[in-house]
This record gives sequence, C-alpha cells and structure tokens, in this order.
Amino acid sequence: MISIRGSAASPAALTRRAFAATCGIGFAAVATAGGISSSSAQTGGATRPLALTLKPGTLVVASAYPDPPFDLIENGSASGFDIELMRAICAQLGVALDPVRYSGDDFNGIFDGLAKRSYDAVISGTTITPERSAIVLFSQAYLEFNQGVAVNRRLTPGVSSVAGLRGLTAGIQSGNTSDFVAKRLLAEGAIAGIKYYPYDGIGVALDDLEAGRIGLVIKLFPVISWLVKDRPQLAVAMQVPTHEKLGIAFARDNASLCDAVNHALTTVQGNGEFARLQARWLSPSGRP
Repeated sequence: MISIRGSAASPAALTRRAFAATCGIGFAAVATAGGISSSSAQTGGATRPLALTLKPGTLVVASAYPDPPFDLIENGSASGFDIELMRAICAQLGVALDPVRYSGDDFNGIFDGLAKRSYDAVISGTTITPERSAIVLFSQAYLEFNQGVAVNRRLTPGVSSVAGLRGLTAGIQSGNTSDFVAKRLLAEGAIAGIKYYPYDGIGVALDDLEAGRIGLVIKLFPVISWLVKDRPQLAVAMQVPTHEKLGIAFARDNASLCDAVNHALTTVQGNGEFARLQARWLSPSGRP
C-alpha cells in the first residue's frame, strides 16, 4: 500500500532487469542480495556509472502538497495527475512508487533533497527553468501551461486584463515560478506590491483574497483553476502567457535514472495511459 511518509536513506539500485528493459542499453553489474552494488552503462562507447536508488525495487519521489490537480491527498493517500503518472512510469520500470511529502516553506528547497539523497526524484507540477536546471537534471517536458491570475469578483468585478490589476497586491507562494510574473508586473507598475506565503500556505493566500487583504493570486493555470472552484467569490480572470514546461527532476549525477524514466514516460505517452490521465485530471472543468 502506498502512503506518504518522511524521507529515508538506504542506498540500493533499481533492478538490472528493469533498467535494461526500459533503457534498452547494456549494463555490467555486480549483483548482491540487496540489488546492484555497482554498475555502468555503455553509451556511445563511453562508460558512465549507474546512480543508485534509495531502496531496492522502489522509486522514492517527493512532491509538495497541496498542488492539485498534480499532487493532492485523497482519503489519506497520495493522488493527482503527477502521482498517477509516476505510478504508470514505475509500472513500466518494474518498481514500486514511494511518495514523500516536502514540507518546506520555499518550494525551491525541494531540490536540496536530491543532492542529499533524501529521495530519487521530484515531481510536483515542476516548471523547468534555467536556474533549476543548473542544480538538477530534468526529464523531457511532459506538459505545458501558462500562469493564471485569480481575483475577487465581488471586490474587483471588472478585471479582465493586466490593466485592471493596477493598485492591487499579488499573493505568491515562496519559490513558485509565479514570482517571476509578479516581479515583472511590479516592475512595470501593473501591480502595487507582492505578499509572499509559505508554499503550503496557498489556502491562506486564497482566504486573504476572499477577505480583500490582497487583490490577486498568481499560480500555474490548472492549479489556480482547481483551487478557486469551491470559492464562488473568486475566479481566474486571465492567463499570463509564460508557456512553462513541466518536468521530473533528478540529481545531476543520476543520468541513468533520468534516462530510464524518460524511456518509460515515452511509453506511457504512446500507450494511451497519459491521455487517460489528462482526461481525468486536466479536464476543462478543472476536476476529475
């Protein structure tokens, strides 16, 4: 049974058979009772080490909750588009998924756990950016979205473009890529200020928007669309075209795992499973 837990460290590898079948490349490995103790991948005549996973037969994946429809908790278990996508990828790899919760105030802190080997991968509606790519390795992009701007329709009923945001304060989660949009709007004089919230404080930000303490909340379009569904005073007034590509993050020295996941992701996209997950979690209504 899969459940959310704290991270742990117990070095081991994905099975040789799962990697070889998934990557389609040859491995030379020393087998032990606990899995692969050392191995290498032959790529274009070069040999590079196969990075190890935390637990044998398991992929430990960190996400920041709540971030629906990508990552959420339903009936005490991890769910959402990203979580179900990783389950499908793990099925292709022949390993089990072990989702863990990142609880830091700043989303960008989630990547520290990759270097520290607290988990094997990060998936959390994660935008691929140059800054992040300098410290982690990303999979191929699997989705693309813009930022959405939510406003209080009762207090600011006429907002339909950036021009209507003048004088308002934006609510932003720390470490979220919406911060780039907010800073640009602030520099252009389109908004009056920015108020930062801890990453898991998105609910508080929306409460403040309902109460009129801030004038807008900026967040990736499918996420903010989901979050305002049960708040009739709030609505997504516009999208800011950022064309953000989402990816799965790995430690920079874990290219073998990234390659395997890329191969599995391509398979999931080609066998109809990816489209099924899109239809369930990313429907126009914003709810499965």
